[in-house]
Amino acid sequence: MRAGQSTRRVSTDLVGIAVILAAAGIGFLLFPDNLALLTRIIALALLVLSLDLVTGYCGIATLGHAALYGAGSYAAGVAAAHFAISDPLLMTLAGITAGAAAGLVCGLVILRATGLPQLVLSIATVYLFHELANKLSSWTGGSDGLSGISPSPLLGLFAFDLWGRTAFGFGVALLLVVFVLLRILARSPFGMLCRGIKEDPLRIRSMGASPYRALAKMYVISGAVAGAGGALNAISTQVVGLDSLSFTLSAEALVMLVLGGTGSLYGALTGTVLFMLFADFVSAASPFHWLTMVGALLVAIVLFAPKGLYGSISDYLARRRGTA
Repeated sequence: MRAGQSTRRVSTDLVGIAVILAAAGIGFLLFPDNLALLTRIIALALLVLSLDLVTGYCGIATLGHAALYGAGSYAAGVAAAHFAISDPLLMTLAGITAGAAAGLVCGLVILRATGLPQLVLSIATVYLFHELANKLSSWTGGSDGLSGISPSPLLGLFAFDLWGRTAFGFGVALLLVVFVLLRILARSPFGMLCRGIKEDPLRIRSMGASPYRALAKMYVISGAVAGAGGALNAISTQVVGLDSLSFTLSAEALVMLVLGGTGSLYGALTGTVLFMLFADFVSAASPFHWLTMVGALLVAIVLFAPKGLYGSISDYLARRRGTA
């Protein structure tokens, strides 16, 4: 029985990897002159995946996840601009480390409360991080942004060109690695523990486990994933602005997650791609009314697909299989 389940899980992961590679290939063919948009989608997909870890798997209410993303973005940028660390892999490592550290700080604060107070604390943290970056203008560039970021060729072979091909390829590889690791994490005993905390924290506590400690660990992991996305953003755009630490970015990440569906990882990817491509299309078609169209899409999906696009489709297919 367990061998069969393991085989199905591996096959599901392989399908997921194949879908990501196929989507990347299709995107490369459809948008050869706009690879910067696709790389931006990948960076935000990492942010939404990190949000899914704490919201979808752990049930933590947060609107401040951009603090982790921005920490990773600024860390990678500062490493390149002030310490001459231009290797993309080292910049990514700096972003992951800073994101994990920011996740630890935010987690220790946010997890002290539940419900609406928890939501308020998360909003407060992202504003504090935003203001800190603004005040440390000698390091971050303040409101003018941090420039002077020039990543060296990836592996010494692939230069980051004007068309964004290297950045896009690096982003796809980074997304695949993170996706596989998170799938393993979600199926691990620790992942099951976090799901149990979301469903019934009192029962988990009665079993001798510490919900607070487990959720704090998950917040650190989430911060590392968000930091990787922030580092990719710094490497690809070669500039870091205060918008990477904005409340608006946190809210958009939550919208993307709700659009796709929480607690599956696939939903996070689906929601990010759907939101970003739809927003890009309608903003080009109707610059003055595109927000209305985006709002209509959100209302339609929430009303007719309450579990998100991917979640509702998966639920429907599962019911069909059960009926059959």
